[in-house]
Amino acid sequence: MIKTILVVAAHPDDEVLGCGGTIARHVAEGDVVHVVFIADGVSSRDGEFQQELSERQCAQKKAIKILGIDSSFSLGFPDNRLDSVALLDIVQPIERLVNDIRPSVVYTHHHGDLNVDHRVTHQAVLTACRPQPSCSVGEILTFEVMSSTECAGISQPAFEPNVFVDISLYLLQKIKALEAYHMEMRKAPHSRSIDN
Repeated sequence: MIKTILVVAAHPDDEVLGCGGTIARHVAEGDVVHVVFIADGVSSRDGEFQQELSERQCAQKKAIKILGIDSSFSLGFPDNRLDSVALLDIVQPIERLVNDIRPSVVYTHHHGDLNVDHRVTHQAVLTACRPQPSCSVGEILTFEVMSSTECAGISQPAFEPNVFVDISLYLLQKIKALEAYHMEMRKAPHSRSIDN
């Protein structure tokens, strides 16, 4: 049975870092995958970010093509400032997408990530996908994003997964998609490196 999948990522690159191999597997198995990006991922950085934004958008398009994602949506909220936006303003566009796409499975960030945008995205997804008679969502799964999930420290709940997806057949595809975001990758031993 074909599933409709929605990945809700705070920033372009989180979808690949977090569940790129799982996305590739879903696509290979015939499922339809949609991705929504909440914030742009670069506007909080010092200096002129327009060039970085253009590069990030280009990388996003490449990664989406590599993974076989059916469609993507960008909500355009400010980077690393989601905690300054009313939660309802983030929830409502996600709700509209959930109502339009009708996913059975939603992937999003772990609620204990260091990055505030990841935490707010998680909360917005849980709110948008809360159990209601008309809601299509049967599962919400969270993913870790290396260099955010493991860096949260003791002030945030640890990521303790209980669902594991075998992506051994899709690891090279995930790596190719990560290479599209080369500007966000780091050299080993950094946790956000191709080696790790």
